[in-house]
Amino acid sequence: MAKKKTEPKTVHRPADPNVMGLRGTVVEQPITRTLDENYMPYAMSVIVSRAIPEIDGFKPSHRKLLYTMYKMGLLTGNRTKSANIVGQTMRLNPHGDQAIYETMVRLAKGNESLLHPFVDSKGNFGKVYSRDMAYAASRYTEAKLAPICAELFRDLDCDAVDFVDNYDNSMKEPSLLPTTFPNVLVSANQGIAVGMASQICGFNLGEVCDTTVALLKNPDHDVASTLLAPDFPTGGQIICDPAELRELYRTGRGGVKVRSRWRYDKQANLIEIYEIPYSTSIEAILDKVAELIKAGKITEISDMRDETDLSGLKLAIDLKRSVDPEKLMTKLFRLTPLQDTVSCNFNILIAGMPRVMGVGEILNEWTAWRTECVRRRVYFVLSRKKDKLHLLLGLKRILLDIDKAIAIIRETEEEAEVIPNLMIGFGIDQVQAEYVAEIKLRNINKEYILKRVRETEDLQKEIADLEDTLAKPARIRKIIVDELEQVRKKYAVPRRTEIVYGHEVEEYVEDSQPEDYPVTVFLSREGYFKKITPKSLRMSGEQKFKEGDSLLQQMETSNNAEVMFFTDRCQVYKTRVSEFGDGKASALGDYLPGRLAMDEGERVIFMVLPGDYSGCLLFFYENGKAARVELSAYATVSNRRKLTGAYSDKSPLVCILPLPEDRELALVSTEPRALLVHTSLLAPKTTRNVQGVAVMTLKPKYHLDRVVPAEDSGIVNLPRYRTRTIPAAGAILKPEDRGEEQLTLL
Repeated sequence: MAKKKTEPKTVHRPADPNVMGLRGTVVEQPITRTLDENYMPYAMSVIVSRAIPEIDGFKPSHRKLLYTMYKMGLLTGNRTKSANIVGQTMRLNPHGDQAIYETMVRLAKGNESLLHPFVDSKGNFGKVYSRDMAYAASRYTEAKLAPICAELFRDLDCDAVDFVDNYDNSMKEPSLLPTTFPNVLVSANQGIAVGMASQICGFNLGEVCDTTVALLKNPDHDVASTLLAPDFPTGGQIICDPAELRELYRTGRGGVKVRSRWRYDKQANLIEIYEIPYSTSIEAILDKVAELIKAGKITEISDMRDETDLSGLKLAIDLKRSVDPEKLMTKLFRLTPLQDTVSCNFNILIAGMPRVMGVGEILNEWTAWRTECVRRRVYFVLSRKKDKLHLLLGLKRILLDIDKAIAIIRETEEEAEVIPNLMIGFGIDQVQAEYVAEIKLRNINKEYILKRVRETEDLQKEIADLEDTLAKPARIRKIIVDELEQVRKKYAVPRRTEIVYGHEVEEYVEDSQPEDYPVTVFLSREGYFKKITPKSLRMSGEQKFKEGDSLLQQMETSNNAEVMFFTDRCQVYKTRVSEFGDGKASALGDYLPGRLAMDEGERVIFMVLPGDYSGCLLFFYENGKAARVELSAYATVSNRRKLTGAYSDKSPLVCILPLPEDRELALVSTEPRALLVHTSLLAPKTTRNVQGVAVMTLKPKYHLDRVVPAEDSGIVNLPRYRTRTIPAAGAILKPEDRGEEQLTLL
């Protein structure tokens, strides 16, 4: 049979897209064209206009907010309500007040997200190191621009950057801010676009300025010699690997390990953590430590709490007696976010195109861009001075014969003819004539004339100097270097993140395998687990259980054995016997739902010691089906503690039976009927949640009640109930075969 040809997917559109609701001609269009016309413009808009920072270190949302505050006079004025700033910013940013306010929060001093915040805030702006510490509403907080913002706007009124229309063409806004220092490397920034992302870590302002100056003086300068390592607002310690750091500087991709800083209070026997990695939060650390304590992996801690207040971050860890704080912190660094890796991806928009660049390349791009800003500023100042000189030269010509100028003005009958007559009488242009005509009568004196003449000479010297600056790139570089040195002197602060090297850091090494010795384990019906040594068991009396509870399973094993707990939610939890402490018969034991972090309401129904994962498990269900699952299906390569889909949920489970080797089992229904089946009739499966095969045929109102080994069933006449094929209905139990109520196999 010939294979049917598949038609390409098409999109149907009306002939006139401007006329909605009218039926037009159907146009077939490949789906690739639809993606190209509809999806790609959206993707590029997100990349270029929203998520990726540009060479000035800002995203459009940051730039619009800061420019609005600058136009509101908040660089030198007093603070104003944040709600007022948000409202004004909506003239440039139409994405809603909440998005604008969240941008302001991140730029604010109170949030501590940046090494050098751009917003001087007052009120609750939350904290970058807390996931749950919410910032106050904009109507309660106040803000103004921080002093360092003067370096962002210094050249803004000198035509240093281009201005573009806002979204409704009602006003102009700068396309970039002419920062006098490489803010793109100083301010941490991250964004997720479509198909790409950017994650820029912050560096110390002093180190960035020194590195930029060194590169301007020597293009072959080694960046790593002056830019020591990233610097984070939350402090901590960077575990520095020089080779990895150089690779990060070269490629713009990589990561740095950051760990918390702590101190030990010997008198109170507690550890205080006062700086954490920039990439984590207080709540994430507390949750992970609580999880490890619950799992029994950390036993040295008696309590851990958040004591953060107005003085700053503080996590307090109360230690048990005789605990070595150094060893515990090394363990916590390995197992919790107290030590974390901060990823870096220096993806920046250059001329509207995203590029991943190394630090040296970024600084070269910034230098080229800043050079153009300075050239435009110098040219702007030069143009202004030339215009002023032009006016003064016209004034000079008239002031040399002031009587003639007065005579021309007095003899002119119409006001409109004054300017043309002055132009003709002195050979000056219209601009010069209008400037002369506006001079006050009181300024027509000898002193004023001499001052103007001297000013002309000074202007000519300044113009010559500016023209020389434009003609010599070395002088432009000197201006940039001087500005960088001034910024460094005025705003640089010491590093917040301490640098330590890998060989100085002690790595956590897990303890050797726990001591192996014989133990007996007990599981109660309510989910309590006990591990008792033979010596303690011989000296103990009767096993103690909670009121209403009783023994479900008892097994002999070893301390290093693996154990699996099946629950009523079709899940299995894996752990080792060694993770439980040795107990006594008089104790209740460990409550497994809490110890293994089970779901709420989940209950343990069976315990299995898998050993080397040979053999099988038999699952019998009320609908008469049985599944034989190989134990190897529960073996995992990774250290997973919880497996879902441990058995089928299509019918209620009657029992689980371990099957080290084939044997004969007795199945009893509620009718009551009995059926003897040899397990060799059940084919083993490797899928955990397989539904199984029908073994016992049941009438609608009956179900499978119990399954026991044939020898433990109490049945006298075994051949009566034996079958060689399945499914089978079995035979009605005779009174002599019923015996006493049997227990399921343990």
